Amino acid sequence: MKDLFKDLNEIQKQAVSTTEGPLMIIAGAGSGKTRVLTYRIAHLIEKGIDSFNILALTFTNKAAREMKERISSLIGGTEAKNLWMGTFHSVFARILRAEAHKLGFPSNFTIYDSQDSVNVIKKLISEMQLDSDIYKPKQVLGRISSYKNNLITVRAYFNNPELIEADQAAMKPKIGEIYKAYVERCFKSGAMDFDDLLLRTNELLTRFPEVLAKYQDRFRYIMVDEYQDTNHSQYLIVKALASRFENICVVGDDAQSIYAFRGANIRNILDFQKDYSDAKIIPLEQNYRSTQIIVEAANEVIAKNRDQLEKNVWTQNNEGDKIPLYRALSDADEANYVAAEIFNLKLTQQKRNKDFAILYRTNAQSRAIEEALRKKNIAYQVYGGLSFYQRKEIKDLLAYLRVLVNPRDQEALLRIINYPARGIGNTTLNKLIVGADQQDQSINEILENIELLGQAIGLNKPTIEKLANFWTMIKSFQVLLKTEDVYEVAMKVAITSGILKTLKEDDTPEGISRVENVQELMNSLQGFVDEQRQLEDGDPSLNYFLENIALASDLDNGNEEDDKVSLMTIHLAKGLEFPVVFIVGLEENLFPSQMSLNTRQELEEERRLFYVALTRAEKKAYFTYATTRFRWGKIVDGEPSRFLEEINNKHLEILNIEFKGSTKNRSGLDSDLFDGDFSPRYPKGPNPKYQNKQEPPRSPQNLKPISNAKLTHPVGGSLSDLKLGDHVLHDRFGKGIVKSIEGDPENAKALIDFENEGEKKLLLKFAKLKILN
Repeated sequence: MKDLFKDLNEIQKQAVSTTEGPLMIIAGAGSGKTRVLTYRIAHLIEKGIDSFNILALTFTNKAAREMKERISSLIGGTEAKNLWMGTFHSVFARILRAEAHKLGFPSNFTIYDSQDSVNVIKKLISEMQLDSDIYKPKQVLGRISSYKNNLITVRAYFNNPELIEADQAAMKPKIGEIYKAYVERCFKSGAMDFDDLLLRTNELLTRFPEVLAKYQDRFRYIMVDEYQDTNHSQYLIVKALASRFENICVVGDDAQSIYAFRGANIRNILDFQKDYSDAKIIPLEQNYRSTQIIVEAANEVIAKNRDQLEKNVWTQNNEGDKIPLYRALSDADEANYVAAEIFNLKLTQQKRNKDFAILYRTNAQSRAIEEALRKKNIAYQVYGGLSFYQRKEIKDLLAYLRVLVNPRDQEALLRIINYPARGIGNTTLNKLIVGADQQDQSINEILENIELLGQAIGLNKPTIEKLANFWTMIKSFQVLLKTEDVYEVAMKVAITSGILKTLKEDDTPEGISRVENVQELMNSLQGFVDEQRQLEDGDPSLNYFLENIALASDLDNGNEEDDKVSLMTIHLAKGLEFPVVFIVGLEENLFPSQMSLNTRQELEEERRLFYVALTRAEKKAYFTYATTRFRWGKIVDGEPSRFLEEINNKHLEILNIEFKGSTKNRSGLDSDLFDGDFSPRYPKGPNPKYQNKQEPPRSPQNLKPISNAKLTHPVGGSLSDLKLGDHVLHDRFGKGIVKSIEGDPENAKALIDFENEGEKKLLLKFAKLKILN
């Protein structure tokens, strides 16, 4: 067995060797927390602790897989297989599979993803004849999700006058009734959504003390990764499971708590010592990931937050390059700059596409960047868009498979009952839904006895025959599932149901792509079967495959071998690292978001988000912001983010910006203002729009030069300013060279050869050009 301690520094050794009692490891960015967690588990097993008695909870499947692989290499694969290790949702789903009958659910319950849940809410709003413009399905689901994560059950809701009054004041008095109907519909369908996996686990451990005692005895050593991201429901489950032995180790960094919008409660980590008064605290402060400049710049920003645990992140890595700060004329100019830098670094430093990440605050920002990367022929992948498993053709085929496993799954059943079209219209579906409700049965029970019950619920003979044929087909697939592997069954479903035939009839590029997607799903199924057959404790069942899909995240589905630039929101970048990171859109009201400037707590979360973004970078980071940007179809002016002002100038390499001295002893106006130079100005101090917000005055010390920055040689339309051979910059077309100028001064035209766009002839009085030389 490997000597576990020789690869660790002194503080890491302490964290690994402290095995008994409550322990909080405050793991700064890049401090090797994954290594500490895996070595700690290996050390426990080396000490003689049964691997069956260890529970490790993570937030991504990818993190769980990596840890399991590392532990296998340290102690051997057999013991690692016995560990209960995975995401909160996957581990609790496993517990619920074994215990769900106590709550009235089948062990093969369906796990609804967010789109399934939205579809159920839509149907309920329609059935209740409510206005979908007032009761927007996604907003209603968000409200219900918030209730569940705060353990507000339907009963608790109706016993809480304040909640009822709040929904009435919001002009949505029927929220409670929708919540009640949604829970009943899920129960009737034998389905749980993501939030139920937590809520129902809490219910199980609370209502059945013998179940709690069983899992307390099993999980004698508990480890929780990213503890700062736990919500109230997760916190209570962990606390209950650990309450017997209190051998609980939580790992996290309050400076990286960025999921408040999902219900994450930073107080869970800040108040850990209140829950466990004898807890030992070990800070991991040495950063192994990033250069000194990146670490110091990140520290300078996060230091502005008041509510945080004390730590001092440092590194012995080399100093590294300063952080380039690019001031763009527009979002298109910003995107062109990023694409050009990637192109140049690939050319001059032999970097691969996968070495780069472009991080932004909102998904909408990716459009301009994608366009610029395509022009440079740079391969990229956008994370957080439409997941593979959310595509219609994939959802359709998976719905068939879901019904084979759980015939009570009403959402899946209604999706496929008339797809491909088999003459079963909405009138028939409504009669089935109403009939099932009147008979107090599920729709599959009506279909099981359709020839007896069909006329009673108002169906004619041809319709009854169509429904009977459909259900016979489903039952034949279920019989096949008993003898064939899931790949063979899925292929049979795709062919017999008519899905493949329908898709192949569409020979457009989109149609061909859909067929290819179904083929890719088949490949995934075949790979799943092969992999599970090779594993000692493999489970090649369809139920296990569907559960893995339901609990997979978009990032989990990425192929690490693909050589592509990664584009994603900062929230998705959590836990990842890249040699080169571009943080774009660093403007007030975009980052920090305008939606997060009402309270200090919101602003501090935005600052933590910036800290997370910057600490993803290993070797080099870039900052960009635009003075104008398209938002909601309009051009809006932008000013630099306050986070840029919080970084010392010595860590920045200011590009395309001229500096002026301090403005302390001068009027607030620029003298240039009266000389006809109307380039944008950014006054010092807080934006007047936010002077009434709960935000402390911004520090004036760091980015003083940006306050008076201006681009060189602004050009209006005068021929005297522009001549042949000038290098110019256009806010959308990028850099170019003036090839010719013609016409009188009022209507002058210039032929410009742009690097990315080729030759274009522009009217100078309208063209927004900047002379670069």
